[in-house]
Amino acid sequence: MKTFQLEGSPREIVGKKATKALRKQGLIPAILYGQAPVELPFEGVLKKGEKIVDIGGSKGVVITDLVVTSENVRNLIYSPHIYLVNLALEGIGATKAIIKDLQFHPVTDTLLHIDFLEVFDKKPIVMEVPVVLEGHAEGVKAGGKLNLEMRRIRVKALYDKIPETLTVNVEKLGLGKAIQIGDLHFEGLELTNAKNAVVCSVKLTRAARGLEASKEK
Repeated sequence: MKTFQLEGSPREIVGKKATKALRKQGLIPAILYGQAPVELPFEGVLKKGEKIVDIGGSKGVVITDLVVTSENVRNLIYSPHIYLVNLALEGIGATKAIIKDLQFHPVTDTLLHIDFLEVFDKKPIVMEVPVVLEGHAEGVKAGGKLNLEMRRIRVKALYDKIPETLTVNVEKLGLGKAIQIGDLHFEGLELTNAKNAVVCSVKLTRAARGLEASKEK
């Protein structure tokens, strides 16, 4: 997985008014969610921008309110790649994270908010990885059309085991056939999509149907 260097600043003032003012300055509000739950009541020392959110069962999670510049995150957000983010927070230190969620304006499509999730060396994470098709399908040679139905597959693994892409070989894929999640296996990765979800398929075209019909005659 590629890495992306990003700087951010913790923020203590939150709310709609403060958020609106930040966006006017070209800043994007964000939240960093810590993955490791803490015992409640929490007796440690919180840093600037940090707070504890109760997740039930006498457990809480540390989250950090922060801001990043829209310019700095442009290449992170508008990219076909997935990244491990080296997030450097002013006055707090650096941590590793991935993008958990993005919020866009429903009309202008402007980026409004980013949720980051802190990652750890020995705790698996769930991430969507781009799919790349490899090979020339038998069904395409016979006149069919190859369709990529699932552009990303959701995987669970340690962050350093997650690849940039998942390569699916389609050479033996025939006319009218499909490759499903259950047909795939990648070392060290758990695929969490439904096993019957179709990743790619070769569909019969009009020309292929005509060819099949002529053979039957």
